[in-house]
Parts: sequence; C-alpha cells; structure tokens
Amino acid sequence: MPKSRLSGDGRKTRQSSVKKKTTKKVVNKKATSAARAKKSTSPKASIKNPSKISGKVSGKARPVESSHAGEVHRFIGVSLGGGKTDKACVAIVEYYPKHKKVFLSRLVEKIKSDEVHSADYKIHEIIAQYHNEIDLLAFDVPFRLPHCLNCEKGCPGIEACKEPHVKWMWEYTRKLHKKKKPRKLFTPYTQRCVEMHLSSEIEEPFILQHAMGANCAPLLARAMFIQRRLNFPCIEVFPKLSVWRIGRSLNVMKSHLLFHKHAIGGDESRRAILSALSAHNVAFVYDQDVKLMIENNHAFESFICALTAFLRFKGLTEPRPAGFPESEDWIDFPLPAIKWNSF
Repeated sequence: MPKSRLSGDGRKTRQSSVKKKTTKKVVNKKATSAARAKKSTSPKASIKNPSKISGKVSGKARPVESSHAGEVHRFIGVSLGGGKTDKACVAIVEYYPKHKKVFLSRLVEKIKSDEVHSADYKIHEIIAQYHNEIDLLAFDVPFRLPHCLNCEKGCPGIEACKEPHVKWMWEYTRKLHKKKKPRKLFTPYTQRCVEMHLSSEIEEPFILQHAMGANCAPLLARAMFIQRRLNFPCIEVFPKLSVWRIGRSLNVMKSHLLFHKHAIGGDESRRAILSALSAHNVAFVYDQDVKLMIENNHAFESFICALTAFLRFKGLTEPRPAGFPESEDWIDFPLPAIKWNSF
C-alpha cells in the first residue's frame, strides 16, 4: 500500500517544537581504526547509561521520553465528525515538568479521505509518528457501547434487572420524578449513567446526546473503530463542559463559555477563551494555531480534549461520585477551581 501524503490534512502541519540536540564530532582516523578493531573482538557494545535512552517502564505505562528540555509527557485530543466528512482534527499537547510548561506542539485540521486512504487511516498515521510515547488520548465522543448492549445475560427488562447501572438509573429517576415533570423513564440501551448525572448533578445542567442516539451513534462507531487499534489509555471528554470549567477558573464571561460552538459569535467566544489561556500562561500556542482554532471549532475542541487529558494526568479532573457504577463509563472534566500556576 502506498504511503499516504496526508493530502486531506488541510495544511502542512508542524512537528513538535522540541528539537533533538545534535553535536558534531571531530573524527580521529587512527582512533577510529583502533576502535573498529576493538569492536570486532567484542561480542556486544555496552550502554553505560541506559536511562538516557528511555524511561522506566512499569506495567503498561509508556517509556518516559527525554530530550534536551527534560522528560516530556504527551497528550492527544481527537475531535471527530462523520467518517466521510473533513471535520476531524487532532491536537498534540506536550508537558515538560522540568520547566513546568505546556505546549500545543501540533494541530492537524480537516482530516479527510482521499482516493487511496481513509481519514481514519490518516488519524492513525499521525498518532503512529509518536511511537506510542503517549500518556493519554482523549476523544470528544463515546468510544464504548452502553453496558446493556454488551450484556450477555438473559434480559428480564429494566423493571426486573439487577445490574448495578440499571439499579443506579432507577434510583436517579425516582429522585428526579419527585421534582420534575414530565416523568419519563430511561433507556439503558441508548444512554449511560454519566449522561444522566451531568444533566442535573453539577453547577450547570449539561444535556448530552445519548451515546447511541441518532446523532451520536455514528460517531461512537467511528471512535470505537479508531480506538481498538490503540494500545495506550484513552478517555472521553465532553468539550463543552471542559470549556465551562476551564473558562470559569480563568474568569471568562459565561456567554462565551456557553456559546463557543455557535455559528454566529462562536469565533469571538473562542478568541476570548484562547486569550484568557494565554494571559494566564496556561499553555503556549503558536499564532497560526490560535487563528485555526478561532476559525474551526473542531480544531478548538481537539485542543480542549488534549488539555483535559493533561489535567487528568495532573489529578485535576473530577472523580466518579460515590456510588457511581464501576462498570459504567465516566467523562473526564476539570475540577471547579484550578491553580494554573501549580504545574
């Protein structure tokens, strides 16, 4: 199969801002000949300090990549559209603990299929360039089916089901019916506990589309197709909620946070949010990428996904509430108050 030219990426993308340090060596011909002779008699060349080659590996954790700027942690955000559209975007955020700096190192927008390769192939091609040296990847859509669709037990229906997630949904629904009308039941084959929880249990109601609803189901299928070939941790992010929490911690106007994806006025909202991130030195973003994210909401949301993955890495996202079913998916979103200077 011929190698993709990534013709659908929308623009020539920039590689990571951290370059490998190279030094020129003065070659001594006599010393080189002696060294070659010595090497031919030695069964194996030795490495004096293997820790400089790669970081320690524990379980499934990735090796810690090192550069002249110190170790680097990498987070990828993926914003998906339909598989036959050009809306998909990928953002790569890098964190350097030594300098306590966060960079948007790469932004790829408008990824689409061509006559040879699918857009999904191109997304994998971008990710593969980092050789699994990735801490977390965040999707902006679900990438697992609702629990009921994977259940292999004989189904008695929701009225008699004893599965933890169905019992949780019944408890939540009964509480909701006491204070809200009309009284509707849940559908555990289309929706999940997390969608119900976020609709009423945090400071603002966030209405998420059902994971297997008409609009979200094709995106879930695409995310599943992409995720099953990855061998590093993935999380789910709801960009609107992440934008809300991040923006509130930066004192951005509520109107900007609630309407960042609107066709009219959304570009000004994204501009205000990105300006606040820059003013508080949250992350370094190149001017050309700021312009892209103001113009393209999918590019902006891929960056928000990657930034939320970084916050998860730093322990700055909300944990599951007490009693939330362990078998259910959870959406990662930032804590209400973040100290941005604590990295």
